[in-house]
Amino acid sequence: MFTPKYPPQDTAPTPIVSPAVQTTAPVPAVQAATPVVPASVPQRPTVQLTPGSALALAAGGGAVVLVVGAVLVSMLLAVAITAVSVAVTAVVLRFLITDLRKGR
Repeated sequence: MFTPKYPPQDTAPTPIVSPAVQTTAPVPAVQAATPVVPASVPQRPTVQLTPGSALALAAGGGAVVLVVGAVLVSMLLAVAITAVSVAVTAVVLRFLITDLRKGR
């Protein structure tokens, strides 16, 4: 049940690479400069926003900002309340310890 399950190994045959045979005479080292044409980059489809989708996108972003802000504010409030309660407890304990030392 807890043993790992490995996928089967790739069974594709390995390609056989043979060295290229040179059939023509070697080209001299100095050649005429030929202009290099860069390869054409295929065009990616562009995303076009309609006014309705732009409005929906803005509303969604605003909703995300509001939710994240509310969560962060609530976490900050929880930390602040905890800090105040620890401080009050420390003051009460301090007074109790001083009263015990005085023998009251």
